[in-house]
Amino acid sequence: MERDNCPTAQGPALRKVLEAKERARPGPALEGLLVRLSVPPLVEVMRGEPVTLDCTPLGTHDHFVLEWFLADRTGVRHRLASAELQGSELQDKMHDSWGRSPPYQLDSQGRLVLAEAQVGDERDYVCVVRAGAAGTAEATARLNVFAKPEATEVSPNKGTLSVMEDIAQEIATCNSRNGNPVPQITWYRNGQRLEVPLEVNSEGYMTSRTVREASGLLSLTSTLYLRLRKADRDASFHCSVHYRLPTGRHGRLDSPAFRLTLHYPTEHVQFWLGSPSTTAGWVREGDSVQLFCRGDGSPTPEYTFFRLQDQEEDVLKTNLEGNLTLEGVQRSQSGTYGCRVEDYDAAEDAELSKTLELHVAYLDPLELSTGEELSLPLGNSTAVNCSVRGLPTPTLRWTKDSVPLGDDSTLSLRSITFDSAGTYTCEASMPTVPLLSRTRSFKLLVQGPPELRAEEVQPKAEGSWREGDEVKLICRTRGYPEPKLSWSQLGGSPAEPAPGGQGWVSSSLTLKVTSALSRDGVSCEASNPHGNDRHVFHFGTVAPQTSQAGVAVMAVAVSVGLLLLVVAAFYCMRRKGHRCCRQGEKGSPLPGEPELSHSGSEGPEQTGLLMGGASGGAKHGSGGFGDEVGQALGTPVKGGPAGSRTASRGLLTLPLPPSAKPEAFTGAVKEPDLESWAPENQSCACASTRPCLPGLPSSLSGPPFLPLEAGQGPQPLACLCWEGGDLPSGSMTLPGPRIAPGPKPKARPGTKLRGSAGRGYFYLLPPSLVPPT
Repeated sequence: MERDNCPTAQGPALRKVLEAKERARPGPALEGLLVRLSVPPLVEVMRGEPVTLDCTPLGTHDHFVLEWFLADRTGVRHRLASAELQGSELQDKMHDSWGRSPPYQLDSQGRLVLAEAQVGDERDYVCVVRAGAAGTAEATARLNVFAKPEATEVSPNKGTLSVMEDIAQEIATCNSRNGNPVPQITWYRNGQRLEVPLEVNSEGYMTSRTVREASGLLSLTSTLYLRLRKADRDASFHCSVHYRLPTGRHGRLDSPAFRLTLHYPTEHVQFWLGSPSTTAGWVREGDSVQLFCRGDGSPTPEYTFFRLQDQEEDVLKTNLEGNLTLEGVQRSQSGTYGCRVEDYDAAEDAELSKTLELHVAYLDPLELSTGEELSLPLGNSTAVNCSVRGLPTPTLRWTKDSVPLGDDSTLSLRSITFDSAGTYTCEASMPTVPLLSRTRSFKLLVQGPPELRAEEVQPKAEGSWREGDEVKLICRTRGYPEPKLSWSQLGGSPAEPAPGGQGWVSSSLTLKVTSALSRDGVSCEASNPHGNDRHVFHFGTVAPQTSQAGVAVMAVAVSVGLLLLVVAAFYCMRRKGHRCCRQGEKGSPLPGEPELSHSGSEGPEQTGLLMGGASGGAKHGSGGFGDEVGQALGTPVKGGPAGSRTASRGLLTLPLPPSAKPEAFTGAVKEPDLESWAPENQSCACASTRPCLPGLPSSLSGPPFLPLEAGQGPQPLACLCWEGGDLPSGSMTLPGPRIAPGPKPKARPGTKLRGSAGRGYFYLLPPSLVPPT
């Protein structure tokens, strides 16, 4: 009889399988007649997994009886189940499960089934087959059940361990619970395995204890003992549990790392200067400085800070933190500072005190040999000295407008020019104390007559200019005091600093080229108390405009005239009852009497009548004084007969807001005198709260114009200003220039008259109530 077993296992289980195989091996004479079995000698499963133990007779048998037995640790067999083959069916029967829950079972092929593997199922299971004449055969299957232990727990010693003890002290206890088979525990320090024996000794050892729980699982406890050294103050410890798994595999569970609290004496002391010190040990005056002291003993010892003065200790502070702060240090606090560690467990030869030198850097304000401004004539020379006190010794540097000039304490300026003017700065700094520096500046003013430069924007060659061409002229000047720029023609821009600096100011003039300019030229002049300079722009021969240009000018003039007519017609259509629209419906005025509209008969708008003196009509005829006023203001006019002593008259609309109040009006009027008056002496300017009367001037700041005598160009008449935001709703007076004595003209009802004997008069009806545009 012969048994064929599955591949053999390792260790004790293999030896048991081989012994059972030897006992079951038949003699050579009966080997061909006996029954053979196929049984796996070793089955390994994880706890909770289902298990099936196979026992299959090999060959063909008409009848056999199969029995499963459980062998206890003493070798006694307990029958669990049996099955009998009758014909083609296997009849099974369960005998006893010996308290196992759930109970054992047999499947249809006679295999023993364990629904959930338990640690108590780790036994030898024997299969016996009796086949009558074929004989009897048996085989044993060994079942091993594995269980992964729970997470590893470690309990370090929470006390303070002294390194001065000469025996091994308890470090920690490591626990591995509910595993199978029993795991192994190893200890590690800084990642390196500790090879410690189980025997007690003074350097180190460990103890182990195994406990079988009620569930049949195993728990292992290991305790580590070591003699500690000072180097262990930063060491990291942990333990690892190594456990086995089916098919020869292994697992590992590590505990959290932990550190120990050690007590060891101070051996070395460190004392240093914290921020903001430099590498050379300097601190800036006024900064807050920190001193740090650290000893390598544990627990933290007490620190005493002191200052050495005349070889004696002046105690400053004692604490456990090892920090000393000096607020706002002064130069007088420079000196030797020390720190001492008060550790009574330290060795006698341990150095427990340290000192250092505190250097306070300072830099006093700079002093210059001149004031903040230095004024010198053009071409002079001078020297300016810069002095400084500081520790460590500072370095000096002169700059002008950020351009370096030299590293000497004295700045020499020779034969100065206008380019020499500017701001000069003396800067003191310390290379060993980067953030400590001071500066002092002075401004050099170079006095001298103006220097003038002129240029023509987009110049043309002589003879290329034509009448009406536009040209832009620019003059630049510099000097001190700052020169004033003036032009021979009106319209020059105010002087402004020129690009590029260097003290230059510039002014520009844009005008049209005429034959008169080609003859006289255009000049700009720069002047100050030290002198003046002048430049004349010449244009050479100026060609007249081409015929096409004349046609274009004529077309523009015609267009402007048509536009004025359209505006006048629109204006008349909007006026209700105005004479320019209803002359056929109103009577003619009496000779020598001004024609005035009545305020009571006016619609939403009212018209004012502006009239000149009596002699104005005699001198100027139908195109006399009043006509010129109306034309200058762009309003419709109607003059009197030629040679008449009555005044010419013109219509003038004054738009005013409805809320105007008469008492808000004040007349700020300049009345020119013909004998002494000139255009450039007359100006019109109102304050921001007293703007010029809208409607009268061609712009908010320009006055109206009147001709004074035949052949004379238009001149400013007067400026009318008022206070506040409202205009008067009553009558106003426009004093005019002297023309000729004359009688006082009559005024119709509804008008008010202002004037005096020997002067021209202007008559105004109550002004219009149309809001200003």
